[in-house]
Amino acid sequence: MRLGMIVDYAGGFEETADLLVDYENAGLQLAAVAEAYSFDAVSQLGYFAARTRSLELASAILQVYSRTPALMAMTAAGLDFVSGGRFTLGIGASGPQVVEGFHGLPYDAPLGRTRETIEICRQVWRREPLAYQGKHYTVPLPADQGTGLGKPLKLINHPVRSRIPISVAALGPANVALVAELAESWQPLFFHPGHYRRAWGEALDKGTALRDPALGPLDIMLQVPFAVGDPDPRVIGKVRDQLALYIGGMGAADKNFYNQLAQRYGYVDEAAEIQHLYLSGRKAEAAIAVPEDLVRAVSLLGTEAEIAEQVREFEAAGVSTLLLNPLAPTAERRVADVATLAGLV
Repeated sequence: MRLGMIVDYAGGFEETADLLVDYENAGLQLAAVAEAYSFDAVSQLGYFAARTRSLELASAILQVYSRTPALMAMTAAGLDFVSGGRFTLGIGASGPQVVEGFHGLPYDAPLGRTRETIEICRQVWRREPLAYQGKHYTVPLPADQGTGLGKPLKLINHPVRSRIPISVAALGPANVALVAELAESWQPLFFHPGHYRRAWGEALDKGTALRDPALGPLDIMLQVPFAVGDPDPRVIGKVRDQLALYIGGMGAADKNFYNQLAQRYGYVDEAAEIQHLYLSGRKAEAAIAVPEDLVRAVSLLGTEAEIAEQVREFEAAGVSTLLLNPLAPTAERRVADVATLAGLV
């Protein structure tokens, strides 16, 4: 089990960069930076590459709509270069609220765009002249759509690695099947080790049947809230609030991927109630309505013995990387919690 974490610099970016060294010494192996519609992740990852020596780095995630596939490949190769081969390219389709609302682009064909982005990135990293004809991307641009001067080009630099690992955030069955077929790693969210087969079993089997053995086993890179100690109502409340936000209010009522996931887990009535309460402005009641079983299943919260059992459940479900979201109140305690977990795994 590899230990990573989502970097949160709420306390200050410099302080977080300093703490990464402490986390690394405590047993952390991977630091991932989110993007959404905040500061870009790439500049931060470059800074962390300069401040660390062995810590692996990942994006969690870069949206396939916000960069051309060739720029995505160049960016990944650049981060892999400055980190000495420590970078994993985490990508995803995000959602229409961000893509259309912030980038002003139509949220069309997320599945097809993800597939073509992966294929183009790997062609660029192999330093082949980039010639690609897909449904969504054609490189070079056809003469009748531009000046006619475009020609296949290959990356000037020699990448550190000709195949940089790709991790894809996916929730829908079709997207998960694509990930199991094409990517080195999968980033689900709110992964229930007891119910995941109900939500994704068929999709994982379908994709795995088409998977190139050279990719190796699929690395499940799981974001998970984390705190060691007797259950703290305030910590559990944070998890409930996050689940209520995503299940109840993340997207339009009929386009909420997380609500649909909760339903596929079997929480059909509960998901409807959470969404109704949240969209009615009754957010505290929505959080209370989140099932206790779901809160516990998607978290690493409790005593060392309880967390050790939870880790075994994740391992049995195929999780191989934990992206921790430490919830302890102080930096010192968060570092100590990571050291404790490193000893357990």
